[in-house]
Order: sequence, then C-alpha cells, then structure tokens
Amino acid sequence: MTVDFDALRRRFPVLERKTYLNSGSYCALADTVRDAFNAYMDDRLAVGANWDVWITKNEAVRTAMAGVLRVTPDEIAVTASASAGINALASSLDFKGSRKKVVVSDFEFPTNAQIWHAQERRGAQVVHVPRAADGYIPLENFARLIDEQTQLVAVTQVCFRNGARLDIAGITRLAHERGARVMVDCYQALGAMTVDARALGVDFAVGGMLKYLLGTAGIGFLYVRSELIRELVPHNSGWFAQQDIAAMDITANRPSQSARRFEAGTPPVINCYAAEAGLKIILDIGTEAIETRVRALTRRCLDGLAGMGWPAVTPADDARRGPMVAVPSRDAAGLFGRLQEQDIVTSFRDNNIRATIHFYNSNQDIDRFVAAMAAHRGQFGPRS
Repeated sequence: MTVDFDALRRRFPVLERKTYLNSGSYCALADTVRDAFNAYMDDRLAVGANWDVWITKNEAVRTAMAGVLRVTPDEIAVTASASAGINALASSLDFKGSRKKVVVSDFEFPTNAQIWHAQERRGAQVVHVPRAADGYIPLENFARLIDEQTQLVAVTQVCFRNGARLDIAGITRLAHERGARVMVDCYQALGAMTVDARALGVDFAVGGMLKYLLGTAGIGFLYVRSELIRELVPHNSGWFAQQDIAAMDITANRPSQSARRFEAGTPPVINCYAAEAGLKIILDIGTEAIETRVRALTRRCLDGLAGMGWPAVTPADDARRGPMVAVPSRDAAGLFGRLQEQDIVTSFRDNNIRATIHFYNSNQDIDRFVAAMAAHRGQFGPRS
C-alpha cells in the first residue's frame, strides 16, 4: 500500500509555520490528537465523571500499545511515565542473591541509570558499558561486562545524545546466554522505527507517548514478557494493580495476573484520550512504512551535512542509527536559538544540535535545515 505522506503532513498544523525537527523531545500535534483532548473536555462538561469511558480509554491504550510492540495486551502496563515503569520493575527484583549486577551503557537517558543506581542501597551493583574510540558501543564491550553475576541488562535502543542505535537483538542473545534478562528503553525509537519485542527477544521494554508515538506527556508503558509476569511482584503497587480493581479490598495486596500488576493508582485519564489517538495514527500507517521514510530523510540530512563540511556524530550505517541526526557545535545553545529565530525547531544535548525526524517531515524540511546549518557553520561549527 502506498502511503500519502503529503496528506498526512497536512494533519499537523504546526508544520504550516515551522520546520519542526523536534519529535525526539515532543512530537508535533496531530489534528485527531487535538480532537481527543477536546473530546475529553466535552465529556467532562456533558457527563461529569464519565468513569466507564475512562476505563475503556485506558484499555484502548493498552491494546494499541501491544499492537505497536507486537505483543499481547496482557503484557502491557499503562504507566504515568517510563520512569514509573522502570521503578515498578526495579521494585520487583531481588538483589540479595548471587546475581546482583545491573549492566547499563554510557548511552543511557539519566532516568534509566539513576533508577538502577538507586537500587544500590538494596544490594545492586551497577556497571557501565563504555564507548569505543569511535564513539559507538559495540557488542564486544557488552560481552566484557555481562557475566554470571548479571541479573539485568538495562539499555537504551537509540541514544538521546547522538542518535546511535545499539544492537538490541545481539545484546539480548548475549545476556540470555549468560542467564541475565534485558530491559530496553525504546523511547527514542518506537513510533519512528519498527520495534518488535518478540523478535528482539527482550524481557522488558519501557517508553512513553510524547515523542514518536504522537501522544502527550504524562503517560507511558512497561512491557513484561508473559512468562515472567507471575514471578515478579512489585513492591510499588496501587488499586489499579490489583486483580479485581472493583473489590476495594484493604486487607491484602492481590496483584493482577497480567502486567497490570506493574501499574499503580488512577490512570492518566486525559492522557489516555491523546495517547489512543496518536497510537492509532502509527498503527494505520504501519511502522515499516514509517521506518523506511525516516531512514531516507535521515540519510538525506547526513549526506547534506557531510557535503557542506559539517558532518554529524550520528552513525552513517543504517543499522546503527535511529530517527535522530546529531551535529556537534562549539555553541549548541546559541545555534539552537539562531535556528529558532528562523522557525526551525530543534533541540540540543551536550554539544550537539539534534534534528529528530518523523514521517511528517519532508525533503524540504531537511534541505532547509541543512541550508541554515551551512549559513551558521562559521560561527557555530565544531571546534577544530
């Protein structure tokens, strides 16, 4: 099926005014997501506490999220954030035995590393996999640190600093050979790339809805492989984590037999409206078509930057990059501001300007960004 990306682009009003290359921070707002927010307000004004619809929306998000990850709804917990999902998982693990080690990488978003370092008071031993000389983290660097004392490898799929994509399937095979489990943070990948949790073999996955999944802040997910759910009982809990939510039982903790046991209290209701609408767009287009388009746009961007003498730090190899192109600058904050003045919306981390690209971007967006970077190279280019 041919996808009309020009027609899809018209569904994001901000693109009429801005060259929007900031989906890795917060996605552009789609018409149906805006309408979903309004539908929530209409329901509140017309009905008040529309509890049955709220529950339906939460379950719709669970089902849609399972579809995007290619798993079953019972393996998905709807959380308030990626952090909430990681914390719930961490609370279910025991670090008193021989497997005390948690392996993270030097590509992690702070949340992932910080939460595992917080478990050190419970006996966890956190080790970091370093970068190689070329700035990437190859599989052999993981092989040196994952061993029989490792309980969990908690690793990002695409680095938020430089757009590098790790070999998650390879890391997972290595970890499983040594008896460890794997949690992947796919926040900077899911929605712009196909992330098939079954094919990757991961045990857990976390992310949120405000970036490439086209939803909003304040809602995320945790995937738990079905075979592991019943053996893991989180210490973090709440009434929506119970087997029978309606029981209102105050005599015991009776966790759900599904991944809902990793949830907590009342779901993020208004965020569910928006997240459902965003996920529907992703499912309607299909992640394979999205990934193909994003790969072509990132390639155009990389080639354009290299051609004018300001190469990105993002790997050129398709297998080693996600939807981000990161460009080094001697003054990333200053360059970000200058681009903003030209209605080119980017972001920056460390010393890199980040152009984070989605299916609604166009060749013209990429060319405008590259031309602006060429004009600013003398003042803002990388240090020699």
